[in-house]
Amino acid sequence: MLQPQVTDVVPLSDYRILLSFETGEKKILDVTPYIRGDWFGKLKDTAYFRSVHVVGRTVEWAGGQDIAPHDLYGESMPVQ
Repeated sequence: MLQPQVTDVVPLSDYRILLSFETGEKKILDVTPYIRGDWFGKLKDTAYFRSVHVVGRTVEWAGGQDIAPHDLYGESMPVQ
């Protein structure tokens, strides 16, 4: 089953991103667990982290790092 499509992403403090979905839901994902190793380690740079943008059904950073759509939806917490 496909997850709802991301329509917008806003980088927040503490390596979190605010995700808006086609369903109207808004959720926050803590990206900290992904930031390790050479590839995702680049996200530690806060200026680089802020380069996040929507690409297709997911989000991506300037260097091509991305997170699977099912993780974006399933691992994020609803905004209260």
